[in-house]
Amino acid sequence: MNENLIRQISIGSVSLLNLAITFWYCRLTYKQKIKPALAMWIFFTIAVGISLTAYLKSDHFSLLDNILNTTDLALTAIVSIAIYLFGDHTTRFSRFDKGCLMAVLVIVLFWFITKNHFVTHALTQGILVIAYFPVISRLWKTRENGESFFIWIGMLLAPVLSLLSSKGILATIYSVRAIVCILILLMLMLRVEYLKQKTVCVRTK
Repeated sequence: MNENLIRQISIGSVSLLNLAITFWYCRLTYKQKIKPALAMWIFFTIAVGISLTAYLKSDHFSLLDNILNTTDLALTAIVSIAIYLFGDHTTRFSRFDKGCLMAVLVIVLFWFITKNHFVTHALTQGILVIAYFPVISRLWKTRENGESFFIWIGMLLAPVLSLLSSKGILATIYSVRAIVCILILLMLMLRVEYLKQKTVCVRTK
């Protein structure tokens, strides 16, 4: 298959997937079926924005060269607005949220002083990994799954497909980081479902 065609399919698929996820997430928020924290989504928007800016500054890249990061920025920004308009926007920043934001500010200061785009981008990926910790901790401790398999599988497919059109090591790092984090999350979600089924089987015996 033509390389340019593969790239176009990748860009189109990732864009459509993230658009569908954005619509679905906003719909669930509007119907009050989920109550995402505005503080955490604002943090995601800032971190993803820094990641994309560092990528673009690192070389002569375009927004389409890192389509996952580009569409992720749109997704997080739109979801943040939806939460503010229809969700629980009174949620205060937790100690964890404040810690993440402080880390982001330190990274921005480091970037401003050193102009080192690669290290700035890498540090931002580290913060985005840490941002998964509360969800992972909740799944492990409570053994209750409040996450949607549909949404997270879609969020896994997007970075996998984005690798077909990514340009530069930073775009690849961004996609691989997302794949690893989401796979871990999905495995924990499956573990919760397995333990639930196991408990039901024991009770019915």
